[in-house]
Amino acid sequence: MRINKTFQSLVKDAGGHENVPFCERDVRNYINKERRAIGKEGDGNALISYFCQMKEHNSDFFYDINLDDDFHVKNMFWVDARSKAAYEYFGDVVTFDTTYLTNKYDMPFDVFVGVNYRGQSTLLGCGLLSGEDIDSFV
Repeated sequence: MRINKTFQSLVKDAGGHENVPFCERDVRNYINKERRAIGKEGDGNALISYFCQMKEHNSDFFYDINLDDDFHVKNMFWVDARSKAAYEYFGDVVTFDTTYLTNKYDMPFDVFVGVNYRGQSTLLGCGLLSGEDIDSFV
């Protein structure tokens, strides 16, 4: 069931918006937070293991993972050797886009993109954020 339909049912059952102490955005944030928490421990361990393997294969691979107080993955960033080299050449202008929500935890997928000498987009790095608030971006 869609969140907006669920929220409207709550409002109707409560007798109107004035009787509900939260808004639809609060419901969405709560559900997204819980959805992201499901399975994170195993997935986080698998991700760290994968990143360690990548680092062993290529010492220029870089990653950084922020964990919350329960050691669940909160934010992550990674760059492969090719992207690091591209940044050296094409890092004068960098765009940062968080409009993609394509993973099972609904975490914004972040893309860092530069422009090469031909005017083409060049991938400079990737990340996943726990949300789109100030704390996630810092």
